Amino acid sequence: MPTILQLSDAHLSPRNELFRGNLARIREAVAATPPDLVVATGDLSLDGADSDADLALAAELHRGFPAPLLALPGNHDVGSHAHTMPRQPIDTARLARFQAHLGTGRGLVDLPGWRVIGLNSEVMGTGHAEEAAQAEFIAEAAAGAQGRRIALFLHKPVFVTEPDDPTFDYWSVPPHARAALAPLLEHPGLRLVASGHLHLHHHTMRGRVAYAWAPPLSFLVHPDEQAGLPGARRTGALLHHLREDDVETVLLAPDGLEDPYLHDIRHLTYPRPA
Repeated sequence: MPTILQLSDAHLSPRNELFRGNLARIREAVAATPPDLVVATGDLSLDGADSDADLALAAELHRGFPAPLLALPGNHDVGSHAHTMPRQPIDTARLARFQAHLGTGRGLVDLPGWRVIGLNSEVMGTGHAEEAAQAEFIAEAAAGAQGRRIALFLHKPVFVTEPDDPTFDYWSVPPHARAALAPLLEHPGLRLVASGHLHLHHHTMRGRVAYAWAPPLSFLVHPDEQAGLPGARRTGALLHHLREDDVETVLLAPDGLEDPYLHDIRHLTYPRPA
């Protein structure tokens, strides 16, 4: 039974020592029984969108796990849609910086009975050339899955409450970009959609498909800043055990994990503009 370790939102930077201990504890927890694949669902770096050094450290520490790494970008790694991140819109230079350290930002890994597909959620809805290239990749990956079950990974959740939610905000894939995901979301073999970004741990079923939000490896966000979002505020990682026709998802939260709130460490991470 293949196992995937999902890491998310580590927010690493050489400018501070924050969050490295949490990543190390997760690495120690899986050392005896290594996963078949590690998928990092975005925000590996604190500010890779503008810092080569942040991406370099993030790549080094994420590659320290005893399994192949599929790294997917988050908004703090490459920027995002100008509507939600006007100070750091995704562009070719930011995407190229991520790719130089961590690969293409999307990918496909076949495991026994399963097809694992990773996507770049930050390019969705932007009109960047990579969005069209990724749409072709999605169609080909879905068509070639044949009888395999599918596990889909990306940084932002496809939606927060309902698939047809028209809200275009910071928290999920832009509504106008979701149609490109149809070959996967409507595929009969889809069993898992796993994301990060929200700094919340949440798991729900829609038919035969599990939707899993990975907890962060870094910090928690105050409920007042996430009104209406479900989920538990805790740090950790997820283990996805790929069974014959479904997925068993287990929270990995070893003793000793730190769980600071962003407002207590903001001056060391994302200080507000003066």
